[in-house]
Amino acid sequence: MLTGPQFLVGNLARLRQRIEDATHAAGRPPGSVTLIGVSKAQSADLVAAAIAAGVTDLGENYLQEALPKIAALPRTGLQWHYIGQLQSNKTRPVAEHFDWVHTVDRLKLAARLSEQRPIHCEPLKICLQVKLGDEDAKGGVAPGELPALAYEVAHLPRLTLRGLMCVPPASDDAAVQRSYFGELRRLLEGLRAGGLALDVLSMGMSGDFESAIQEGATHVRVGTTLFGPRVRHDAKQ
Repeated sequence: MLTGPQFLVGNLARLRQRIEDATHAAGRPPGSVTLIGVSKAQSADLVAAAIAAGVTDLGENYLQEALPKIAALPRTGLQWHYIGQLQSNKTRPVAEHFDWVHTVDRLKLAARLSEQRPIHCEPLKICLQVKLGDEDAKGGVAPGELPALAYEVAHLPRLTLRGLMCVPPASDDAAVQRSYFGELRRLLEGLRAGGLALDVLSMGMSGDFESAIQEGATHVRVGTTLFGPRVRHDAKQ
């Protein structure tokens, strides 16, 4: 894959076309899928080039890496999404600097984000991460525990519960990919039937976003396909 600012516009055009094609194939209206450009391990200059090319939603996994970028880049018109596993001692800067958090999986985290969200900011938009598959390294609430957590988080001040997120086990089999994404969609439908006004399914990355769109993804989190291979820095979450 071609990398660098000079290739980013072409990467973005091809990625948007794939998203559009998958959306059309799923029988969904144009523009119903939001691209989150996952900018972890990418330089501020490359992220600025992505913004100039039209990317408005950016996802970061590592707080120490994200905060300098957020400070260096304009806030107007951008939405910053925290998509890394969240630790209790890192909730304050996340609450202060991000617009979305996709990885809430326990009430303690949600309560801290609620308490620490600045009063002058809009409510922090929240997705609950659901654990699909048996992978110890990945976070997420168990599906059976999801309804209780969702109802509690939905009533916290300074937060707006918008939907669900998942990072399923990696697979190159589209049928396997869709089975996990279909499970998350059904969980969302169950919560909506129970009275929660949820509208976001954050699912799908570079290797499986087309399958996610087939199953109803509203937000896809794509890094490598947009920016190219990552160069790992020493920054830690």
